[in-house]
Amino acid sequence: MTNAHVDSISLEVFRHRCTAVAEEMGVALGRSAFSPNIKERRDFSCAVFDVAGRMVAQAAHIPVHLGAMPRSVEAALACHTLHPGDVVVLNDPYQGGTHLPDLTTVAPVFDENECIGYTATRAHHADVGGITPGSMPMSRELLQEGLIIPPVKLVSGGVINEALIDLICRNSRTGDERRGDLVAQLACHRVGATRLVQLTEQHGKTWLVQHMEALLRYGERHMRTLLESIPDGVYVFEDYLDDDGQDSKPLVLRVSITVQNDSAVIDFGGTAPQCRGPLNAPRAVAEAAVLYCFRCLASSDMPASAGAFTPLTMVIPEGSVLNPRPPAPVAGGNVETSQRVVDVVFGALAQVLPDRIPAASAGTMNNLTFGGVDPVSGISFAYYETLGGGMGARPTAPGLDGVQVHMTNTLNTPIETLERLLPVQVQQYALRTGSGGAGAQRGGDGLVREIKFLVPVTLSLLTERRTMSPYGLNGGQMGTPGRNTLTSTDGAIQILPGKTTVFVDEGSLLRVETPGGGGWGKPSASADE
Repeated sequence: MTNAHVDSISLEVFRHRCTAVAEEMGVALGRSAFSPNIKERRDFSCAVFDVAGRMVAQAAHIPVHLGAMPRSVEAALACHTLHPGDVVVLNDPYQGGTHLPDLTTVAPVFDENECIGYTATRAHHADVGGITPGSMPMSRELLQEGLIIPPVKLVSGGVINEALIDLICRNSRTGDERRGDLVAQLACHRVGATRLVQLTEQHGKTWLVQHMEALLRYGERHMRTLLESIPDGVYVFEDYLDDDGQDSKPLVLRVSITVQNDSAVIDFGGTAPQCRGPLNAPRAVAEAAVLYCFRCLASSDMPASAGAFTPLTMVIPEGSVLNPRPPAPVAGGNVETSQRVVDVVFGALAQVLPDRIPAASAGTMNNLTFGGVDPVSGISFAYYETLGGGMGARPTAPGLDGVQVHMTNTLNTPIETLERLLPVQVQQYALRTGSGGAGAQRGGDGLVREIKFLVPVTLSLLTERRTMSPYGLNGGQMGTPGRNTLTSTDGAIQILPGKTTVFVDEGSLLRVETPGGGGWGKPSASADE
C-alpha cells in the first residue's frame, strides 16, 4: 500500500485526531467512574492501536501505564481472536499486566465487519482483593496481592459476562466501586470506536491504514534523530532502592547505555536479582520507564507511537528485579521501581548531556492505602492514593514543589471529597519547606500530608527514598529523604518504615513527609539556604 495520499499536513492533522480519540476516551472514563482514585485522581490511561496491535496514539495520561500497555494488547491478541462487540480484560503481570490493581481492557474496532484497529484502557482499581485493603501489601508472592485475571473476554459479541464481573466484585472489598469502574471502562471503548469509525467514514479505510503506518515511521525517525544528536559512547550509572519491604538491604539498579549512530542499547546487567518483597517490576514496566526518559529528550511533536521503540534495544536479565519470574510479587514495581529506573537512565545520560538532564526527583509515588469497615453502615471501604514530591532541579530552572513526577501523572484527591467519602480528617496538607536540595538551581520541595483516622483501619505504606536521598547533579545537593510517622491517641510517635502494614486505632494520626528533589549546580556562597 503506497503513501501517495500522506503528506506532512495530513499526517499532523491525523496525529492530533488520533490523540483526541484517546483523550475523549479518558474524559468519558473519568466522568463515568465511581471511585475517587479514577474519578478525582484520574489514575487511568487510554490509547489507540492499529490492526497489528501497535500503539498509534495515546492520551497525555500516565507514562508507566502507556509505555507498558502494548504488552497487554499483545497478550490479548495472542489469547483471543476478537470479533465485533468483544472486550478482553486482564491484570496478570506475567501475561501483559503491570500490577494487579491495574485492570486493562482491550477492544477491537470494526467498520463494516473489517477490523480497523484496537482501543485499550488501563485503570487502577482501589481494591482487587489480596491480604490488605487497597491490594498493595507487603507481599511475598503474587497470590497475596489480589485476584489474578489472565486475558479473558469480559464482553463477547456485545454481551457482558456478568458472571465474570460478579467474580471480580466478589473478590474486592468494594464490589460496587469495581462494578462501576469496570462499566466506565467499557463505556469509553464505545467512544473510541465511534470516533475511529467516523474517521474511516470521512476518509476511507485505505487513508486510515496509510496514516497509521506513516505515523509509526514518523515516530521512529524522531527517535533516530534524537539518538544521532547524542555523542556515541557507553554511559553507566547505578542507584538503589531502599529495600524491598521484607529484607533491609538496598537493591541496586544498574544501567549501561551504548549509543551508536541512530540506535541505542540499554543494558540492565548488574541489576539486583528479583527480591522477596513486592518491588519486582515486570519487564514491560522497565521498558515503559526507558521509553519515557528518551521521549523527554525529544521534541514535543514526537508521536507517542510504537515506532519510537524501534531504535531502542533493551537487555533486561531474566530473574532480575526488572524482569522477575513468577510468582514473584510485583505490587510496588509499577509505582516505585519504575521511578528508580528513570533515575538510573537519566543519571547515565547526564554524563553526556549535562545541560539537558535534571537532578533526581522525589523518586517515589508515596503509595498510601487504607481500609476498614464503617461502624455505622457496616460497609467495607478501601482507599488508595499517591502523593507528590519535589521535582529535581533543572539546568536552567529550579524544580517544582509538591508535584507528581516522572512515571505518574495523577492529580490529588481533594480534601472535601476524601472527608465526604471516608471516615477521615485531613489535618494538614502543605509543602515541606526546605526539603529540596540546594544548588545553583534548587530542587523542589516535597509535601506533608496528615490524616486522622476516625475509625480503626488497616494502613499500608509503599514508599521509597526514605533512606537513599534523591541525588543532585553538577555539584547540587541531595534532596531530603521522606519520612512516615504515626501518632497514637496517647501521643506516642512511631516512625514507620518506608514499606509497612499496620493496624491503626481510631483517633491515630498519620503524617507522610515526601522527599524533596535534588539540586542542580554548585550553590553560590551567597545563596540563602
